[in-house]
Amino acid sequence: MSDQSEYVPPKVWAWNKASGGRFANINRPIAGPTHDKELPVGRHPLQLYSQGTPNGVKVTIMLEELLALGHTGAEYDAWLIKIGEGNQFGSGFVAINPNSKIPALLDQSGPIPVRIFESGAILLYLAEKFGAFLPTEAGLRAECLSWLFWQMGSAPYLGGGFGHFYAYAPTKIEYAIDRFTMEVKRQLDVLGRRLSENQYVAGNDYTIADMAIFPWYGGLVKGWLYGGAEFLSVQDYKHIQRWADALLQRPAVRRGRMVNRTSGEPSSQLHERHDASDFETRTQDKLEAK
Repeated sequence: MSDQSEYVPPKVWAWNKASGGRFANINRPIAGPTHDKELPVGRHPLQLYSQGTPNGVKVTIMLEELLALGHTGAEYDAWLIKIGEGNQFGSGFVAINPNSKIPALLDQSGPIPVRIFESGAILLYLAEKFGAFLPTEAGLRAECLSWLFWQMGSAPYLGGGFGHFYAYAPTKIEYAIDRFTMEVKRQLDVLGRRLSENQYVAGNDYTIADMAIFPWYGGLVKGWLYGGAEFLSVQDYKHIQRWADALLQRPAVRRGRMVNRTSGEPSSQLHERHDASDFETRTQDKLEAK
């Protein structure tokens, strides 16, 4: 292992240089808005401000699944927040999410608009609001919520840990890559063992736990994240592959993956969604206009 002992942390850390790496231009040690910018508001009850990252995809999958069940109150406008350009630091966005992370949701179906931030909180809010994709029996509900929060606690090791040091860090650090690769493979083993005994993550039924976990760990085994599929030997996780393939057969999952997406084939992107017909009428000119 290479020697990293040259660096001696200062007694008191100070922000006096750029952090480096792909996201250096939006990293800072303070919160709050950097500029004034109001958010657009559409005509539907739910206003989503997001981008098609794994955390954003969780919510668009949930909304499309609710609409597929016939919950017309789940109609939504999905506005693109370009996180690489710092849109999440605008005053309007910070008013909805003081943590300046996507996704953020505004529910204007009642007399007083309700803000919800953090993707897991949004999934839980929508599940309770519409009475869907969350078991009501105490034991099954607890199992579902346990796996939902497993994802919320585990994914930072995948994204901010493995993903950052393997794919984005300006310097490849053997210790960091080994440390987070080991942890991500342990997480895949946890999930694979669970799915070897159950059709879905929380049991026999499809729930918000699947919607939360799929964009991260399903995306990982399908090779969509960080270019690390071969590095992590994802083909070995047969049960996760089976589960991911099953979810990809769901039309709502396929639609949800498109919304607010800004990478990949143009045909797979719907930068903003304001009506169900947007999936059929999008064109390259429309995409470029966004």
